[in-house]
Amino acid sequence: MSTNKQSDTSSQCELKLAIQFATDSIGVPNEQLFRKWVEAALNKPAEVVIRIVDIQEGEALNHQFRGKDAATNVLTFVYSDDAPLFGDIVLCAPIISGEAKQQGKELAAHYAHLTVHGILHLQGYDHISREDAAIMESLETKIITNLNYPDPYAILVTE
Repeated sequence: MSTNKQSDTSSQCELKLAIQFATDSIGVPNEQLFRKWVEAALNKPAEVVIRIVDIQEGEALNHQFRGKDAATNVLTFVYSDDAPLFGDIVLCAPIISGEAKQQGKELAAHYAHLTVHGILHLQGYDHISREDAAIMESLETKIITNLNYPDPYAILVTE
């Protein structure tokens, strides 16, 4: 059974942020961490909803809006790219947890990366072309390492 708790917080940084927890998944970060990550990646006023979902909702949204028949880690919905920005970011908790485990990453670090990734999409960054991907990944790495997490694109070597 999933909960549907919602938190609505605002700060003086011109960010209105609502967090919706629509999952019972273990290890989902708290509201303060999501706010910290969003603020680190944001460069203009914004109104953002972050919704953390389970597989079923992740699959339904990815099918409805992208024509894909599986859940994905993060979806970004941009409603306005003017100031203030308006958009939603959907994070699929089981996918993120599985990826973190598979990639040998700390779960919070992976959530931070995907939150930053979604916020950058909200601001118009993309990774369709190699050039755009290099720009976006460089910015993600800078933000994530400034938050004291490892480079999300570093190759992990295990022996």
